[in-house]
Amino acid sequence: MLPHLEARLASLPTAVQVQLPHGQLIGPDDAPVRVQLHSALALAMLADGQIGSLATAVVEGQVDLYGHMRDVMGMAASLLEVDPRKEAPGRWSSAVGKLRSRAMHTLTRDAQQIQFHYDLSDDFYALWLDPRRVYSCAYYREPGMGLAQAQEAKLDHICRKLRLKPGERFLDIGAGWGGLLLWAAEHYGVQAHGITLSRNQHEYVRRLITAKGLESRVHIELCDYRDKAQEAPFDKVASVGMFEHVGRAHMPVYFQAVKKLLKPGGMALIHGITAAGVDNLELGAGMGEFIERYIFPGGELLHVSTMLHDAAQAGLEMVDTENLRPHYARTLWAWSDALEAQLPQAANILRQQVAPERAQKALKAYRLYLAGCAMAFEQGWIALHQMLLTHPNGRIDHGSLRGAQSSYPFQRDYMYR
Repeated sequence: MLPHLEARLASLPTAVQVQLPHGQLIGPDDAPVRVQLHSALALAMLADGQIGSLATAVVEGQVDLYGHMRDVMGMAASLLEVDPRKEAPGRWSSAVGKLRSRAMHTLTRDAQQIQFHYDLSDDFYALWLDPRRVYSCAYYREPGMGLAQAQEAKLDHICRKLRLKPGERFLDIGAGWGGLLLWAAEHYGVQAHGITLSRNQHEYVRRLITAKGLESRVHIELCDYRDKAQEAPFDKVASVGMFEHVGRAHMPVYFQAVKKLLKPGGMALIHGITAAGVDNLELGAGMGEFIERYIFPGGELLHVSTMLHDAAQAGLEMVDTENLRPHYARTLWAWSDALEAQLPQAANILRQQVAPERAQKALKAYRLYLAGCAMAFEQGWIALHQMLLTHPNGRIDHGSLRGAQSSYPFQRDYMYR
């Protein structure tokens, strides 16, 4: 194993020094990345390029990592011996897996899984997100944009795609910390309604609505999309960074709910992370298991073709799809750099707000998660799609273009004017 490992390390574009469990050092003393192994199992993971399993070992204290996260991820990408998109299909691909997926996404379990992630600590997220706390892919419309500008550009990009107009009723499914909800109300004059399963986010948005004096135009509700009370359907619907939590077995139900909540002729913008491989529902080399265990329990990724298939089956028409994958790589690096610059503050916040063991593991996990996902988007192992869908109303003479059957104009330039 050692000759193989030494050869692998010598071939890496970034110099790495590895300290073996018995103390022997491999690699130059001035290497920008240092890896200290505390078990033979961790040594095997490193030699085999199981980078997700190695990340788990870091969180569990079997490995110590030192170095800039960009260098660490450069090492990790080079260590891989398999394409993480092309390993055996994920554990949810079989009929048994679909049954398990259905069991993983009951109303109770989804609420618990969302709260595990999003209710970790508002103060922790505020350290490395933009001031609006937009926790999804930014849109770098101009190369020189900073994170805050790019997040505002993303919010506006969504509102433009949806052609939001004053007085329209707008629903945000999975409203997060309210960035899109408030942007749509303040800049487009809509009546905005958001739903979330995160108690922390729900309370935060309620306070924000009150502070801005928007109680008559903006509302936030703590509920599941499957439980959204029936009322007059909405003119426009958005769902940003939420369908990753829905699960393969429930995706048809999700799109049926979107259609039910969207009035005939209306438009929905669905934005989220998609699998780059057609068959795998998680990344290989242990990366999927790492994210499931420490970051997003119950999370499942689907290829965009599967998403569009389920949307079409629900009776929604796809009118525009855009891949923003490199934008998310840049977004994640911005988050990672912001967290790395404030590690002592992050550790202090987590120690004060969660149990000591979870605080220690969470900080390690998020450092690896943010930088690792940035690398994964750069490498094309995962993608980010915005899908613009309509609920056709069956009226051939609807709108300015005969046969449109919706408010979509069937030309793209309106999004950029």
